[in-house]
Amino acid sequence: MLLAVDTSTAQVGLALYDGAQVLGEMTWTTKRHHTTELAPALAGLLARSGNTMDMVNALAVAIGPGSFTSLRVGLAFVKGLALARHIPIVGVHTLDIIAAAQPLGKHPLIAVLQAGRTRLAYSLYKSQKKEWQVEGELRSGTIDELMAQIESPTYVAGELSSEDRLHLSKKNKNVILASPANSVRRPAVLAELAWARVKDNNVDDAAALAPIYLHVAGAPPA
Repeated sequence: MLLAVDTSTAQVGLALYDGAQVLGEMTWTTKRHHTTELAPALAGLLARSGNTMDMVNALAVAIGPGSFTSLRVGLAFVKGLALARHIPIVGVHTLDIIAAAQPLGKHPLIAVLQAGRTRLAYSLYKSQKKEWQVEGELRSGTIDELMAQIESPTYVAGELSSEDRLHLSKKNKNVILASPANSVRRPAVLAELAWARVKDNNVDDAAALAPIYLHVAGAPPA
């Protein structure tokens, strides 16, 4: 069984997955209480799903981009479990989780999350080989800077405020917004992505695994 943990932003998620079923999943929004909420939430999820940590034999963690502090909390938590229990760990880019949950289409996709100080982190994806594949570098910008770069029909999915969603939908006719339900980062999607890598023995070094912080600015190509 694989345990997936995502603390990239204020949206937090946990999932238990065995390759055939999502055995348990929960998401919630926290106000900077990642450290105090994470362990009790996991204990509750295990108890409600009738599982124990002894049944977990692989781990997945979202490695960013995201909030500096919240990413560190999740990564330290999962790395601690991996090292103490000697089980494999897989780190997954947070924006890949958003992209993987979207239906494939002919238009490009921009996956988005909050980067703080009114800025967004985002990546451009295109549908290739029956999956969303990232193109170009990780970017950042304000909602207006992002919107100005979208010159042809483009799906936009991810962590957007109600004001951002309204602004995008009213100011740019080329924006195709994913529904709020499809914009929540599901830890079960993180689990599926990581499970495929575990099966291929494509795992990470727990000691060396590090979060991805946003250091670049700019915009994806139109």
